[in-house]
Formats: sequence, C-alpha cells, structure tokens
Amino acid sequence: MSQIKYQRGFGNHFTSEAKPDTLPKFGHSPQKVNHGLYAEQLSGTAFTAPRAKNQRAWLYRIRPSVNHEPFRSYEQNRVLGSFHAHSPDIHATPQQLRWDPLVENVGADVDFVDGMVTLAGAGDTQLKNGIAIHTYTASKSMGRRSFYNSDGDLLIVPQRVPLLLRTEFGLLHVPPLHIAVVQRGIKFSVDFDPADSVSASNPAFGYICETFKGHFELPDLGPIGANGLANPEDFETPTALYEDASEDWTVINKFMGRFFCYNQSHSPYDVVAFSGNYIPYRYDLTKFNTIGSISYDHPDPSIFTVLTCPTDTHGTAVCDFVIFPPRWLVADDTFRPPYFHRNCMSEFMGNIVGVYDAKATGFVPGGASLHNMNSAHGPDAETFEKASNAPLKPAKVGEGSMSFMFESAYQLATTKYAIEESGKVQQDYWKAWADLKKNFQG
Repeated sequence: MSQIKYQRGFGNHFTSEAKPDTLPKFGHSPQKVNHGLYAEQLSGTAFTAPRAKNQRAWLYRIRPSVNHEPFRSYEQNRVLGSFHAHSPDIHATPQQLRWDPLVENVGADVDFVDGMVTLAGAGDTQLKNGIAIHTYTASKSMGRRSFYNSDGDLLIVPQRVPLLLRTEFGLLHVPPLHIAVVQRGIKFSVDFDPADSVSASNPAFGYICETFKGHFELPDLGPIGANGLANPEDFETPTALYEDASEDWTVINKFMGRFFCYNQSHSPYDVVAFSGNYIPYRYDLTKFNTIGSISYDHPDPSIFTVLTCPTDTHGTAVCDFVIFPPRWLVADDTFRPPYFHRNCMSEFMGNIVGVYDAKATGFVPGGASLHNMNSAHGPDAETFEKASNAPLKPAKVGEGSMSFMFESAYQLATTKYAIEESGKVQQDYWKAWADLKKNFQG
C-alpha cells in the first residue's frame, strides 16, 4: 500500500489535486472549473451552522453525481436501523448480554454491503437522532458497486482482514487496530488486497457504529491539558485519486433504514481534486496516548475516549468511541479492573484482539457484549478475586490486546437477529457474577 498517500490532521481544511491546476484560484468562480470538470458541493452540516462546526467539501469531478438512472428498490432489501419498540425486528431486553464471535458462516460470497447485520440501536433515521450498531462479514470485494449512507456517519472497526476503502476522495487502507470514519453521503467501496486471500472460508469481519445525529469529533481535554488521548496529527485523510472510466456501476444507498440503488455508466470515483473539511479519515489505535492514575483510585473510562459524537446535552454523547489498549497502571490502594457500576449510558463492547483485562474468560476476539442503561455489571468473580489480592506495584495490563466500547446516552434496543437468529448469545453469561461471595463480617 506504499502508493497510497495521506494528509494528516483532524478537522482541517484539506486540499488535494490529482491533476495540477484544477482547484479554482482566488477570485475565480468554482462554477467554471479548469480541465472541463464539474464543481459539486457535499455538505455535512446546515449552511448556517456555526463556523467552528460547519462541514462541507467541494469536489471537482469528471461528471456530476446526478448523472445516473432512477432509484429502485435494492433486490436484497432489508431494514438496518429500525428501532421502534413494536417493530417485529426488535427484541428489547435489559439483560446483560455477551456474544461468541459474530463472524457469519457465509455460504455464497457476500461483499461489505450484503454482509451487514444490525445488533442494536436507538432512535430514528428520519429525524436524524440516534445510533445503530452493526457487524459486517465480507468474503469478496465490492468491485463495481459503490455505497453511500443517507442515514448517518459510519465508524468502521475491522477485527480481521485489512480493508481497502475506495472513496470519492481517494484510498484509505484500514487494517485491524485502525478505524475509519466515512461520513453521511460519501460514496465508498470496500475492497481487499488479493494477498489477504479473502474468501467464504476466510472472510473479513468487523464492527460498525452508525450515528444518525451530528459527527464525530475529538473530545475536549479539560484539565488534562494540551497533550494526551488521540492527537489530531495522527488522523489521516486520503489524497485525490480519480478513475476516468466508462463502465457500468451500481450505486447502493441506505435511506431511512432501507436500501435503494441505481445504475450509472461511469465510475463514481472520478473526483480529480477537492477542498474542504468534510472528508473521510482513518486512525491508528496504537497511537492513542493513554492517560491513567499515578496516585490512587480508578479513573472513569472517559479517559479512554478516542472520538465523541455529542448530543445537544452538554457532556452527553450519541456515541463515545472508547478503547482499552495495553497500558501501565501505577497507583496505590487501587482496584485495577473497572469498578462495579450501573451506568446511565449504554455500553456495547467489542474485542479486536487479545484478552480484555476486566474479564477472565468468555469475551473473545470477534465477540461482543452489551450492558444496557442501568443494568449492573463489572468484573467477573475470578477477576475480582485476583485483582483484590494482587500486590500493589506497577503493572502492565492488556498486553497484546485491544478492546473498544460504543457508549451511548440512548437505551439500545437489541434486534431479533442479535438475540434469536445469530445463535451466538452466551446463555450463561449471568454466571460470570454468580460466584461473587459475601465477605461482610458485620
């Protein structure tokens, strides 16, 4: 992937040209573009959003996006993101849940779009408020198929097999231990390097968080100061790379939870240059600068937040994307695993690699757990006992591991697929806490 080039930074105004002298010069109208190109604006916020929040990009392309045949219903239509309480696709429960690896056993080959399934979510795509959590299993590249989502932004977490994202803005290589964010309305395809030998017996798998409201941003650092957590310079955006090809393409659109598509006779990736701050990006999770206690007690997991998508209530998120990387714990009189708690947020966790330090067994790579709003949870009995009696000295935890959490202010309704059809729910998960014994000596 050495031919792929990136620009660095988060939230910057980026410019990129695949052909010199494409971007309009000062005083020149973008409506009349050099090289016979079309100008097209893609907006990520309302035109009148505050300057600090305003997001948009100008794309200078060979043909405008409107140059396509009529929409039609996608032949493999299904609903992704309908969380009405009385929906037949919903099986809502406050029960603590954990799943075995969720990679699907694919018979016929499927690509990224056809391999998506929904586990949980909340809200309404039509009102642009809520969240959905999906997984994907893919055994082939998308080829001349492109996808864009009108319902929200997609945060993609590969668990196995690197992804090659072709986007309107260029290429992003996204291996495991990286994430990618592709915002609402941006067309992309998920392909694979032939060297990775993706097939029905060796499919790619990963997790997706879809946010219907707002966009991900870096969390404020507050008293932490200028340094720490995810550094803006470690985020990478693509550089312009266009295809000038007259060939048949299918473009698939997710709209109000359903899928539609249209045909066009040219590549959707014909953007010769772009400028703006509404651009997909990737991030290497191993570059996260973990902050921890060096005196006593156990800090809240908010110190592990990579990105946040805020609601209108200050300090409350549609989704906080949180990771639990390898880290040193140096503290006196501390209980090092997470404390027992009943959260006013809902917590969906996935395991990318290794062993999560708060669970002795059962939470494995490719698996997941969900502790919904106010459902009590914490370390299992074995971890509690071990941590309570461990010598208090500096310790490296999570060596060789990486887990993550989608934490949301919403109550997450689980889907019928997640509870009944996947066959992956660990029915005895509740027993993880059954051996917590009474120690009180009153």
